[in-house]
Amino acid sequence: MRFTKMQGAGNDYVYVDGFRERVEDPAALAIAMSRPHYGVGADGLILILPSARADFRMRMFNRDGSEGAMCGNGARCVARFVYDYGLTDKADFTLETGAGIRPIHLNLRDGAVASVCVDMGEPQDIRRENGMIRLSTGNPHAVIFRQDDPFAWPDFAREGERLCRELDANIEFVQPLGPQHLRMRVFERGSGETLACGTGACASLVAAHVAGLCERRAVLALRGGELDIEWRASDGHILMTGPAETVFEGEWKL
Repeated sequence: MRFTKMQGAGNDYVYVDGFRERVEDPAALAIAMSRPHYGVGADGLILILPSARADFRMRMFNRDGSEGAMCGNGARCVARFVYDYGLTDKADFTLETGAGIRPIHLNLRDGAVASVCVDMGEPQDIRRENGMIRLSTGNPHAVIFRQDDPFAWPDFAREGERLCRELDANIEFVQPLGPQHLRMRVFERGSGETLACGTGACASLVAAHVAGLCERRAVLALRGGELDIEWRASDGHILMTGPAETVFEGEWKL
């Protein structure tokens, strides 16, 4: 089976072209391929598939084999994959996810993908609860604001894992740096800490704006890079723009 390793702001997945390859047990494959040292090493597996409702469809499996509804960084990488590998020549198309259909726009420079913008739709179920803001941006998130640098926080893994288990949600620790700048660290269900989380960055921007800590558009500094997030006032949709890069290609023996 051919595969491609890709990353978006350090959030790395194994991508398989479901137009050409057949995967019988994607959950087991995600576990096997995601293992560092023994597999490819990744945050999970993403299948790129035909869709009856959109131009393409993606299925995302976490490192532990559980299936997630949506992956923002993964959606950007899928968008670059289908363009780079000739599955489309369009700069605007749609992608079916477990959280609904997402419009995609490729920012092209000299015919190559420079960055990708995903319309992530409207945030849902925004509520304050026990000093945090909980909401859904395709996946459930709990956003906690801190004044210290979450990148340097020694108790991050322990506290992130505890809250993730108790709340059954992805956990974001966010440090406000200014009206258009936030710093975020994430602990994800099914994967643990990842270098970036697209739906988490969107949730963090919305939560910070609701809390009066930033404007409707800001740059999110993540451990793996930066994402530009805008919560559009005109229709309430969140736009996420960021990188999508191919790391390498390979073959996996099934």
